[in-house]
Amino acid sequence: MIIIACTLLGALWGGLMARRRKGNRLDIAQYAGSFAIIGAIVGLFATVILDRMI
Repeated sequence: MIIIACTLLGALWGGLMARRRKGNRLDIAQYAGSFAIIGAIVGLFATVILDRMI
């Protein structure tokens, strides 16, 4: 569940960042995709760390 939330938040953040920088549709999609991957990796580590703590 954490992974999905971090992925969606990363995609949203990347899309908004590209839009602020006045990117076209492909720029927005690329930023959203790359930030979604970064968010998924962060969410994966957070899930593993929380699972190990409990």
